[in-house]
Amino acid sequence: MGAIDRRFADLRRANRPALMPYLCAGFPDGPTFRACLRAAADAGADLVEIGVPFSDPIADGPVIQHASHEALVAGATPGKALAWSRDLAGPVKVVMTYANIVLAPGAAAFFRRAADAGFAGAIVPDLAPEAAGRHLRGAAGLDLVPRVAPTTTPARLRSLVRGRGGFVYLVSVAGVTGARKELAPGLEAFVKRVKAATPRPVCVGFGIATPAHAAAVGRFADGVIVGSALIRVIREAGKRRAPGGVRRFLESMRRSLDAARG
Repeated sequence: MGAIDRRFADLRRANRPALMPYLCAGFPDGPTFRACLRAAADAGADLVEIGVPFSDPIADGPVIQHASHEALVAGATPGKALAWSRDLAGPVKVVMTYANIVLAPGAAAFFRRAADAGFAGAIVPDLAPEAAGRHLRGAAGLDLVPRVAPTTTPARLRSLVRGRGGFVYLVSVAGVTGARKELAPGLEAFVKRVKAATPRPVCVGFGIATPAHAAAVGRFADGVIVGSALIRVIREAGKRRAPGGVRRFLESMRRSLDAARG
């Protein structure tokens, strides 16, 4: 049983949905990013998705695109992103990046470096699981996280989520990342359909922007992933106040998620 499986087993026993914030490594700079990571842990994050900056993040909307660009300008690299995240205690770490970053050093080498840095999962939106799976050998304890979207066909859904280990990232909308005012219509039914196809936990991302969103989704999903709204908090707070802003925002998300299950 890997670290992700153990964390979700603990959450199931406690009847709690997972809180999984997304942070872009090196945004707005390395020291502030590391301080925000610690703030996320202090706020009760169960897992944390750490984005390795890339120049063409095709699955991300303007907020995360801008953050990725700023991180690169400030000197972030894949190696630094993994190193900055190495000593994070508490939340289970999941690395998120794109195929170019993974394939440049060789996929097996990248996944092994991520596992060595303490990451338990990997999300690579533009790399098919079939292409990535054979490279995971040697990356002990690293689960490849499948993503499903409203446009995923039933046959492809079954193919993506078969097996055990890790969790399923449910993309709530047909589009890129970004905070939205309303949850996608039919989201609960979509989550139930995915949960019926797999024993893995199902976590919802894309569009989770407020504590009310978190509470609503926490009633029927195994966890929520919040990215663009959190990046906006960091930007608006400024470097000095960013960690405090992260902590307060995620504490409000944590309270709402806990209340969702009574």
